[in-house]
Amino acid sequence: MASPVSSPSDQKYAKDTDMTIPPRWRPALAAALAFATCAGAGAQLLPPVPDVGGTIGSVGQSARDTLERTGNAADPLRATVDELAAARETRLETLVRANRDRLEMTDLGPAVRGQVIAIEPDPAALAAAEQAGFTRIAEERIEGLDIRSVTLAVPRGWSVDRALSRLRRLAPSGAFTANSLHEQSGGAAVVDVTATLAQGGGGAAIGIIDGGVAAHPSLRSSVQQRGFAAGAPRPSGHGTAIASLIAGQGPVRGAAPGSALLIADVYGSDPAGGNALALARALGWMVAQRVPVVAVSLVGRANPLVERAVREARARGTWVIAAVGNDGRAAPPAYPASYAGVIAVTGVDGRGRVLIEAGRALHLDYAAPGADMAAAGPRGNLVPVRGTSFAVPLVAGRLAQHVRAPNPVAALDREAVQRGGRGLGRGIICGNCRTPVSHGSRR
Repeated sequence: MASPVSSPSDQKYAKDTDMTIPPRWRPALAAALAFATCAGAGAQLLPPVPDVGGTIGSVGQSARDTLERTGNAADPLRATVDELAAARETRLETLVRANRDRLEMTDLGPAVRGQVIAIEPDPAALAAAEQAGFTRIAEERIEGLDIRSVTLAVPRGWSVDRALSRLRRLAPSGAFTANSLHEQSGGAAVVDVTATLAQGGGGAAIGIIDGGVAAHPSLRSSVQQRGFAAGAPRPSGHGTAIASLIAGQGPVRGAAPGSALLIADVYGSDPAGGNALALARALGWMVAQRVPVVAVSLVGRANPLVERAVREARARGTWVIAAVGNDGRAAPPAYPASYAGVIAVTGVDGRGRVLIEAGRALHLDYAAPGADMAAAGPRGNLVPVRGTSFAVPLVAGRLAQHVRAPNPVAALDREAVQRGGRGLGRGIICGNCRTPVSHGSRR
C-alpha cells in the first residue's frame, strides 16, 4: 500500500503566510474571491436550475473553479510544462489561503486542517495516540467497503505533517493519513439553486463521483444523487458535463445513452470538498448500490484511505475509471488513476493527439475524446469542454456496456482504435462520441 512520505512542515506552513501570488494570477484570484455562498442538502433527484446570470459559489469553491479555468491551461495549446506546474502550485496555495480555518498545506498538498485518519487502528495504537494528545473526533465503518476509520484531532499547534510523523513513530505498524483533497480534473462551474429539490431513490447503472448534476434536456433517464459534503448535492457545471457524456441523449451524445446514473457529490459548497474520507464514503455507497462502473474525474496525491477503498471496491466487482489530470507530465502521478486496478484515462483532441496539458499516471489504459467537443451545461445549455475529466465518462460509459461479458476489459479493447499509438494506452475509446461544438455552445 502506498503511504505518504511524512516530514515536519511547521516551518514551511509558517512561510506560507508570506507567499505572494504571481501577478499573472492576481486577476483570477480577485475574481474568485468576489463570489458568494449558496447551499443545498439531502439525497436528491435532479433539480431544475434557473439561469441566475452568473456563476455563484462559496469562496473556496469559486477560488478552485476560477483558478482551474485560468491556471489549468486556459490556453492549453500555448502552455508550457513550467506554466502548468506553476499554475498547479498557485491554484492549491490559493485554495488553502482562502480557507485557512478549514484547510492546511501538507507535504502532499491541501488537506483538512487539524485532522488525521487512522485506518483499521488497533486498540494499542489508539491508546498511544490519545496518550500523546490526539483526541477522537469520529469513528465509522464505511458503508459497502467494511473499512473502519477513526478521525483524530491533532494536538493543539501541530501541523498535520508533524502529527503523522509522530503517529508513525508511536505505532509503526499502523496506517495513518491526512484527509487530503482531490480536485476536479477540468473546469467547473457552481450554480445557484432556488427551486425546491425533490427527494428520490432507486438504483443506477453507472456511478459518478464528482460535483452535483443539474437538470438538462440531454439527461432523460433516472438520476439519483447523494451528498458527501456540506451543501451537497449541489448542481455543478463539471458534474453536469460528466453525466451528459455518459448518459446523454439528443443534444449531447453520451457513450451509454439513456443509462441510469448514481451521482455522489463530494464537493457541495464545502471548501474541504473532495477530501479522502468523502471519496471513500462515496465509493462505498456505490458498491453498496451494486454499481458496476464508477467514473472519477478527480485528481489528488496518493492517500492510503482512498487506495484501500479502491481496492475493496474492485474486490467486490466495481470498476473505477479515473483521469490522469490536466497539470502536464511534469506533475506528480495522478491518483486515484495510479492505484492498482483503476482504469487510467487520458484525453485526445479532435485530431487524435494527446492533450498537451494531460498529466500522467503510473499506468495508462485508454484515451478518449477530451477536447473539441461540447457537453451539457448547468443551465440547460451546451458548453465546450476540454480536459482529461471529459474522457473518463466516455470510457466508463462504454465499459458499462460490457460488464456482463466474461472479460469486460477485453471487450473494451476490441473497440479501441489507434492501438499502439504513443501516449494512448491500449487505444482510443469512443472516438466518434464527440458532440460538435457549435456557435450556440457557450460557457
